Formats: sequence, C-alpha cells, structure tokens
Amino acid sequence: MNPVLAALRDLAKPTPAWFTLFAAVLLTTFGILAIDTVSPTHADTQLKLWLPVAVFCMCCCIVPHHRLIGYVTLPLLILSVLALVYLLAPGAPFVRPINGARSWIILPVMRVQPAEFVKILFVLALARYLRFRSSYRSLLGLLVPFMLMFIPVMLILKQPDLGTALLFAPALFAVLVAAGAKLRHLFTLVGLAIAAVVVVLLVTLFAPPSFQILKPHQQQRIVSMVSLAQGEKRHEMDAGFQQSRAMRLIAAAGVSGYGKSESNYLITESGLPEAHNDMIFTVIVNRWGATGGLAVIGLYFVFIVSTLLVSARTKDPFARLACVGFAAMIFTQATINIGMHLGVLPITGITLPFISYGGSSLLSLFIMTGLIVNFSARPAAMLARPSFEYDNPDAIFQ
Repeated sequence: MNPVLAALRDLAKPTPAWFTLFAAVLLTTFGILAIDTVSPTHADTQLKLWLPVAVFCMCCCIVPHHRLIGYVTLPLLILSVLALVYLLAPGAPFVRPINGARSWIILPVMRVQPAEFVKILFVLALARYLRFRSSYRSLLGLLVPFMLMFIPVMLILKQPDLGTALLFAPALFAVLVAAGAKLRHLFTLVGLAIAAVVVVLLVTLFAPPSFQILKPHQQQRIVSMVSLAQGEKRHEMDAGFQQSRAMRLIAAAGVSGYGKSESNYLITESGLPEAHNDMIFTVIVNRWGATGGLAVIGLYFVFIVSTLLVSARTKDPFARLACVGFAAMIFTQATINIGMHLGVLPITGITLPFISYGGSSLLSLFIMTGLIVNFSARPAAMLARPSFEYDNPDAIFQ
C-alpha cells in the first residue's frame, strides 16, 4: 500500500491522540476569541494567517514515519542552535531587539522565533539519544543529556528569554524519569537546583545591591510579587503594575465574567500590557469568569493526559519519550503563565500555549501536536529493537 494511504488508514483508528488534537483545537479557539476581545487585528491575523499555516505544518508532521523524524532531528537541532547564535551576533541582518530581547529573526512575511522550534527539537533529540541507552542510570551518564539542554538554554538566556529557558529542565527531568534514570540521582540534582533558587531569592530580597545575582528588572519582578502577596501597594505603579492589574481584573470577573464588550473596556482602561500575548489568561477570566479559566485549565489537562496515554500505548521508545517531554513542556509553560496571573510566580514573559498571539508559537505547538498524532497512529515496527522495560521497577529508586 502507498505509505501515505497507509498512514491515513492508521490515523483513522481511534487513539488517545484524538483527544490531544481536540484539546489543541479548542484551546486555539479560546485563544482567538480572547485575542479578539482586546485586539481584533491580531485575532484576524491569528485566524486567517497563522492558524492555516500551523494546521498545514501539523499535517506534514503526521505523515512521515518516526524513523525518518529521528534521522533528521539532530541536523535540525544543530541548525536551530546556530540560529540562536545568529540572533546574538552583533549587527546580524534581520535581527532587531523587541522589548529588549534579541529573540526574533525579522523576515518580510513573519517574525521567526527560533527558540520555539528549539524546544521541540531538544525533546526529540533527547528522546532519540536515550531510546536504547542505559548510561543515564549512572550520575556521570547524565552529563550528555544535561549538556544537550545546557547549550540552547544558555543561548536563550543571553537573548534574554528567561520564560522559554525555564521549560527545558522540567522536560529533561520528565524524560529521564520515563527512561528509567535513578531517582536518587535526579532528586539530588533537583535538590541542588532548589537550593540555588532559594539562595537567589534570599539574595534578591535581603542582600545589598553589590551582592545581587539577578539583573535589576528581574529583581524588581520578584520583589514586587512578594510585595503584592503581602497586600502592599508600593509597587503597583512600577515593577508590579502588570501583575497587580491582572490580579484585579481576574478577581473582579466572578463566576461568569463580563462578556466581550465590557471586558474590552475594562482591560483597555486598566492599561494592562501585552493583553493579547503573555497576559491573555487575564482576558479569558475577565470575559468568561472563573468558568472560562477552569475550562482552559481542563483542556490543558486533557491535552497532557492524552499525550501521556499516547506515550503509554506506543512500543517505540523514541515516540514514548518524546511524548513525555512534550507533555512536561506544555504543563510547565501553562503552569508558569497562569501562576503569573494569580500572583504566585513572578512575571517572566512566557506565553500561554495555543492561546497567546504569535505565529512561531502557534506553529511550533501544532507541529508538536502533529508529532503526537503521528506517534499514536504508527504501529510498532516488526523488526525493531525491543523497547526499554525494567524487570525490577524498584531499581530506579536505588
């Protein structure tokens, strides 16, 4: 049978990925309606330009066999990392700082954000590297996976883009756990990371300026978040302006929200920055109330759980690990973004998956969705090496 027809036949079979696709479509619909509340022009562009392009790219990712996807992952990752280097090159053509960050390549038809595609390629490269190995079950064997993360993260932080950089470590941790790395090794590293975060927070809040680690604007965001959590108002008009406005608009929305026209008026009058982008969750809750916010969170739950079910059902180790990495990345991104709006996390400039405005973001997310559908539909190869399985599940705790 023709490979394309065979792939379409496999796609027609019921799989958990149908729920993944369903959640992605509904989240995108929520996003376009929410963007239309505050910026009809951006919503029109998202609907008529980026969504068709994203759906086309998703369909292209559904057809190839994952062996082919695995073969091209490393070359594409290298190219994408070189694109990150290009962004930082002084005087690079088509690169212009936006909001102080050198994150986009400005082309005549669109702004391309390479970091969005590096996220996907990192997960795929990590899954391919770990699929038949056991070296990561030693502490020294974790060096290569961590280096695979370290290089793109350092380049993304240099842009600077802290929000995107924060997504890599949780994805790495989840994939290593799924692959069978020893938890005592991983929790040792996580403990060190948590200790480092605590030290940074203590230094930011209590140390004199000469001892500070973070940049001034990052310090201000943490200080303002703590101030707002304590009920203080001294940062509401400077570093805490964006977060305080978001928290007030969310708190005022009640159960059912204000509807489109009144939400447009309230959000516009509040002066909330980036309402169509990073702060879109505020728009959702203000327009549809707590009901809309919970509906969005529920759709993320459907997306993540169905993706993990795809991982559990597939016998291909590359596909299994990639799905775990994708689920961890979406969970982390959505959690950080929503946490920013609720005042429990500092503002980091991270978008809400499928919902925030952005061509590169929507394109990368639908590519991810297409890969998940692809992995779910493909039967296991008859002559493939066996998947990683452990006779003693307790070994990962040793």
